[in-house]
Formats: sequence, C-alpha cells, structure tokens
Amino acid sequence: MAVQEYKTLKEFWPFYLAEHKSPLNRTLHFIGSTGVLVLLGLAIYFQDWRYLVAMPFCGYGFAWVGHFFVEKNRPATFTYPFKSFVSDWIMYFYIWTGKIGRELEKIKA
Repeated sequence: MAVQEYKTLKEFWPFYLAEHKSPLNRTLHFIGSTGVLVLLGLAIYFQDWRYLVAMPFCGYGFAWVGHFFVEKNRPATFTYPFKSFVSDWIMYFYIWTGKIGRELEKIKA
C-alpha cells in the first residue's frame, strides 16, 4: 500500500486530526505531553539528564496506548515522524485553548 505524501503540515493536519477522533485518545496525548513538559522542567531544575531520557517514554507511551487500545489505529509517528511530532504540540495548544472542537468540526465538513 502506497503511503500518502503530505508536502506541508497544513495538508497533514486533517489526516492527523482524523486519527485522533476519540476524546480519550486526545486526553492520553494531553497527559503525555504535559508529562514531557514536567520532565523537562525537572531536568532543568535538578540538572539531571535522566529526566530527559524519560521524556519520550512518557510522551509516546501515553500516545501509543491511545492509538493501539483506544483508537485502534497505527500512530502517525511511524510514517510521519516530524509532522506528527509538530501536530502533537499543535493539538496540545488547541486542547489548552479550548479550540480543539472547532478544529475537529473543520475536518467533518
């Protein structure tokens, strides 16, 4: 099966959102991303690199549980690592600002 080629993040965003329809999956992503930020803060505060090592396990761990067990799809990270990483943070911002629903409505239209 051929992989869809997304040239821009703008092209990729609707696909990314469609892979995150479940509110539980988005919540797990949000928890993982928040954990990454907490770990980064701890690494800086304690000047301990081990917190940095834990960051991907926290971020991807929660996200992959959301994909494999809730959404039952393959994480976009495997095919589109950079676009997926950036989109995770865009989604995080939209969740924080309460605008994720508006973004999800755009892909339904």
